[in-house]
Amino acid sequence: MDVLNNLVFGFGVALSPENLLFCFLGTFLGTLIGVLPGLGPTATVAMLLPITFYLPPVTSLIMLAGIFYGSQYGGSTTAILVKLPGESSSVMTCLDGYEMARQGRAGAALAIAALASLFAGIVTTLVIAVAGPPLADIAILFGPVDYVALLTVGLIGAVVLAGGSIVKAVAMVLLGLLLGCIGTDLSSGEKRYTFDLVVLYDGLGFVPLAMGMFGITEIIASLDETGGRGRAMASIARLWPTKEDFRRSWPAALRGTLLGGALGILPGSSATLSSFASYALEKRISDRPQDFGKGMVEGVAGPEASNNAAAQACFIPMLSLGVPPNAIMALMIGAMMIQGIQPGPLVISSQPALFWGMIASMFIGNVLLVLLNLPLIGLWVRLLRVPYTILFPIILVFCALGTYSLNNSVFEVGIMAAFGVIGYVFRLTGCEAAPLMLGFVVGPMLEENLRRSLVISQGNFMVFVQSPISATLFALSAALLLLMLVPSLKRKREVL
Repeated sequence: MDVLNNLVFGFGVALSPENLLFCFLGTFLGTLIGVLPGLGPTATVAMLLPITFYLPPVTSLIMLAGIFYGSQYGGSTTAILVKLPGESSSVMTCLDGYEMARQGRAGAALAIAALASLFAGIVTTLVIAVAGPPLADIAILFGPVDYVALLTVGLIGAVVLAGGSIVKAVAMVLLGLLLGCIGTDLSSGEKRYTFDLVVLYDGLGFVPLAMGMFGITEIIASLDETGGRGRAMASIARLWPTKEDFRRSWPAALRGTLLGGALGILPGSSATLSSFASYALEKRISDRPQDFGKGMVEGVAGPEASNNAAAQACFIPMLSLGVPPNAIMALMIGAMMIQGIQPGPLVISSQPALFWGMIASMFIGNVLLVLLNLPLIGLWVRLLRVPYTILFPIILVFCALGTYSLNNSVFEVGIMAAFGVIGYVFRLTGCEAAPLMLGFVVGPMLEENLRRSLVISQGNFMVFVQSPISATLFALSAALLLLMLVPSLKRKREVL
């Protein structure tokens, strides 16, 4: 009953005209950021941080939060329509969402993505309201050793995720890890694999890599396979999912919500990692794994629910403990401190309007996002009727502008183009880009936690099996490896 009373109090705060206006503004900006490749939520929140000087604490945080979880919605739009992930967490949505669009089911894919995100957002917000502080305490139990084990499971999951040769999948993961090592070593300050190029001192950016490996590669493949005409999209029969689509997508959305919520509370985790994990899970448990990447609705519903659940679960450690699980939450903690609010467990009792007002605003924001996105489905789908000879130059300009706007760097535009060609070569040789992208994302986190673990244990590798959490996760990794090496499963995998 206390939770219900607190939510009623929170809705009273969130539904004030000013807070409602800025909730809408935040979700609208988040949607635009997700649709436009390159301009991510982190940069946007950083740019808008000075505005918090002039707004009440609750209002400013409601707006910044809306930008963050709103970008997860918008990122799926370009991923489905033109295989261009607007957000890093939308990479997995490209695989089946774009294939659905090619089959004339773009409307169904966009609707499933929006509804799965709505479901995940509402469920995760309820979890924050009911069990936020206890879940944050669980997240604290994870030490560096446990994160190494968790990330190892994720990397092995990437090999499971890929079809075809195990050797090629492992090679792509290792290449992703190597690409993640480029830049300045944070521990020693040494430059690694930079070839004395100053522009590489901060490492490769995710955006040029993802745009190249997915967007540019798809354009090259389409033009090459059709003699320059581009692939024609199938005629669009309907804009709304069928009953069969709903029947197959809701279990995937539920599993994605649970998985994303669990991973989202862990410091250092991300919506990107959650979407990869959800896709791997759906492919592993499906009775039609060979059809993933060919327009499976589960491949859209699961990752979209997972990335949105993870984005909102990030607020659990931030609001309950004052611990930022990622860069955006760190910026939001900075916004709280600008307002003279000390983040931590006392926020719930000392600033109830802030805590419960933000939670209530998430309910409102998720509904607003669906109301914004569903009516636009018809408009987005009409874009697919534009002749490809006109559409692909527009996509190229979009990619170039999005990449350039990150750091005003022409070099990064060149990196994007180079990885577009490399991605096409990988496609010709049967190597999938998704494991590489996960290795690239996970690599720096894995290295950092591995070093911490070995420093704490003074170089003793037995530390990785002494923690019950890490021992269990490593046992899971070993089980996954054994499953992949069983001859009958290997034969089945080669057919995928």
